[in-house]
Amino acid sequence: MTDSAKASSGEGATLAQPQACSGSEPRVRLMPDIAAAMLQGWSAQTGPREALSKTFTFASFADAIQWMVQIAAEADRLDHHPEWFNVYDRVEVCLTTHDAGGVTTLDLALARFMDAAFSK
Repeated sequence: MTDSAKASSGEGATLAQPQACSGSEPRVRLMPDIAAAMLQGWSAQTGPREALSKTFTFASFADAIQWMVQIAAEADRLDHHPEWFNVYDRVEVCLTTHDAGGVTTLDLALARFMDAAFSK
């Protein structure tokens, strides 16, 4: 990953090994706007489908895919998989816990992992 990777907020970033989330955390339901306020750059989706969303922008397609692979390993470990969409250097992410019907602490933990993987 190059030093030229950048966040949609315009801050520079590189990838590093963030600390893993705890897969044993209880899945406590959260209000999406409160959860989004606990994160930097994330937006709350409310209404019939509650979720957290964010767009990550990288220096290249390869950087975006490398980041996605890193996130995929953590998502598999947690058995909590993001909805995401990739076009070239951009990855749009949507996090929700389907079996809980909205945003939970598991989404918050995975969002923090994504941010850490992006910013370090």
